[in-house]
This record gives sequence, C-alpha cells and structure tokens, in this order.
Amino acid sequence: MGTGRLYAAVAAGGFRRYATYRTATAAGLFTNTVFGLILAYTYLALWDEKPHLGGYDQTQALTFVWLSQALLMTVAVMGGGFEDELIERIRTGDIAIDLYRPVDLQLWWLAGDLGRALFHLLGRGLVPMAFGAVFFRLALPVSPLTWLAFLVALVLGVVVSFAIRYLVALSAFWLLDGAGAAQIAWLAGIFCSGMLLPLHVFPGVLGEIVRALPWSSLIQAPADILLGRGDPLGTYAFQGAWAVGLLTAGRLLQSTATRRVVVQGG
Repeated sequence: MGTGRLYAAVAAGGFRRYATYRTATAAGLFTNTVFGLILAYTYLALWDEKPHLGGYDQTQALTFVWLSQALLMTVAVMGGGFEDELIERIRTGDIAIDLYRPVDLQLWWLAGDLGRALFHLLGRGLVPMAFGAVFFRLALPVSPLTWLAFLVALVLGVVVSFAIRYLVALSAFWLLDGAGAAQIAWLAGIFCSGMLLPLHVFPGVLGEIVRALPWSSLIQAPADILLGRGDPLGTYAFQGAWAVGLLTAGRLLQSTATRRVVVQGG
C-alpha cells in the first residue's frame, strides 16, 4: 500500500470510528441545537441594543451563532479528538509500539483527526446549521465559490486545531498527566476561537491579540470567509503560517521526546 493510500485508509478509519457512536452523535446534535438557540436569542437581545456591533448586522451575527455550533466539534474547540488517546498511550508506555511502526507518527494522528473532523462536519454540523436557517434569518452566501473558499479555510482550521492538540498531547512526555494542559488549551479555545462571541467584537488591543492567536483560525477565520469579511488569500496565509509553525514545533517536540522516551509507570 502506498503512503498516500495508507493515510487515506487511516482517515477513513477515523471517520468510521466516530460514526459508530450514534447515540452520542444524536445527543451532541441536541446539545448543539439547544446551545445555538440560547446564543441566538442572546445575540438578538445584544444586537437590538447595539446594532452593527463588531461590524455585524443582526443576520450576520445569527449566522455566526449557527456556524460556530456547526463547527464546534469539527475543529474540536473543546477537545474530544485524538489527544486523550495519545496522552493515555504516552502515560502507559504504549507509545513505544507506535514509534516502531513504519509510519510517521504525526501524519498518522493527523490523518485520523481529519477523518474525525469530516464525520463531525456531516454528522453534527449540517443539522444545527439547517435548523438555524429554517427558524432564523441568516446571511448565507449563494455563490458556490464562497462555499468552496470557506471549506478551504475550514480544512486549514482543522489542521491548526490538530497542531495545537498534538503539542498538548506531547506534553504528557514531561507531565505525569496531560489533562491539565488539555484543559488550558480548550479554555483558550473557547474564548479565543470565536465560539462565544465574534472576535471582531473584542475591543482595542485585546481584540488585536485574540485575532492574532492560532485559535482564531478555528472558527473566526472560516466565518470571515463565509460572511465575506475577510480576504481569502490573507486568511489562508494566516492559517497556513500557524499550521506550519505549530506542526513544525510538534515535530521538534516529538523528536526531543522520543530521544529520551520515559515510559511512565514502568
């Protein structure tokens, strides 16, 4: 099997793995939809008081709400992907088996995470977005090119998300448990990705800082493309720079860790 086919098979396996959790998917759909409703009515009240807050009109703000709910699991803002398993494999020492495989460790986990992301986009993203479009007036584009540009930004967002979580997981080589680092990462993701509020709403220097952080690639950047607020090439360059930088950092950290593999627990 060629290298490309191997990683494609790993991605397909990641998709099938998450597709087996039908009850969890249904519960997640319900949760995303309810949380979307809460945020939508909160946004309606906020935008009634402050029209054009952050440069958004009310329909754009509502679109942002439902888009963020659609992408929440796709880009794994709050974790829930491969990182828990990788942390556990490092903790138990099973990572030594992974290192003997004739595959690239980082690409192996990335391929699986891309499969997970595709499942969550289809399984937990489309329904909340469709629900929002039926019951609220949204500012959805009609041009297929805009949707295509959005999907490119979304893929880059997933890669940046993976790169962040890969670094978090590798911290388990030095920490007895990577759970603390994971919690810090997802807390940063909640506030700095656009999950709760568009980052353009943040004032002054604070807004400039959160928009410059890698978490803005997860939701804010794809949303900007979909809503016609951002320059696609500039957005891709921003996301791509973070993806390359974080993936490189992950590869360097992986190299350092595997040179001094410490099998915790024996």
